[in-house]
Amino acid sequence: MAQIEMIARFNLIIKKLRKQPATFVEISAYLDFESNLQGYDFNISKRTFDRDRNTISSLFNIDIVWDSRRQVYYLEMDGQPEASERILEAFDVFNALNIADRLSEYIHFESRKSAGTENLYDLLHAIENRCLIRFRYQKYWEDKPELKTVESYALKEFKNRWYLLGKDEKKQNLRIYALDRLNELTILNTKFVYPAGFAVKSYFSNCFGIITSEGQSPVEVILSFNVWQGKYIKSLPLHHSQQILVDSSKEFRIKLLLVVTFDLVMEILSYGPDVKVIEPPSLQDEIKLRLAESLSNYS
Repeated sequence: MAQIEMIARFNLIIKKLRKQPATFVEISAYLDFESNLQGYDFNISKRTFDRDRNTISSLFNIDIVWDSRRQVYYLEMDGQPEASERILEAFDVFNALNIADRLSEYIHFESRKSAGTENLYDLLHAIENRCLIRFRYQKYWEDKPELKTVESYALKEFKNRWYLLGKDEKKQNLRIYALDRLNELTILNTKFVYPAGFAVKSYFSNCFGIITSEGQSPVEVILSFNVWQGKYIKSLPLHHSQQILVDSSKEFRIKLLLVVTFDLVMEILSYGPDVKVIEPPSLQDEIKLRLAESLSNYS
């Protein structure tokens, strides 16, 4: 119970400072309130709070810094904004799971299979130390899994699934492997030479999703959404290259610089009648063809 309280206390401290900087007195008052609310004892001394700061920093790479000018503590996560935000999201999920048993009738989690996150730590270790890995990989269109030996380069997330980017030692080409179809992972003692100048962000910079279509040049993709759908696209851009061309009471139009891939086509189709492809004509034709094929299923 003490360990559960400690982890939950870390979560509460971070949650408090995430909203705004606070003094130790304000943090203590918040912990006391949550103690009464949750039925745990989160109350701590200033000395314990300082130990918590060090532990949170070492475990989660989140620094709780004292601002002597304003006389408050605040969170500092410079250098890795995306990773830091995910850490904070993980705390939110942990807190929800922690109270799920007591509030099960009010919480409905999505029913899905594992995303393969049990291998994240080992894969990151292999990537960092340039170690070859071996695993069995199950393709959807094949009956039996295939044994793979791979140079592991990077991890990528797309639509709540994790993927490994690596070079197949047998075929000597870059491949994407879904972690939920990867089993019996082994980190080998054999080292590999990481390709000079390779950067995962540059590799995926001109693509939507996990299909890269190497060798193809990106094109300007212009999409027109209705106002209602446009609000969602504005709050959660489709791609880092997204530029707003029109934002009116009748239309929300954007421009993207992308290689047109299957992932992009499927994303556009998912918006149904709420989107129209303006450019390029080849993408217009692809969408028309897919929609015609869909309609033919009902003829």
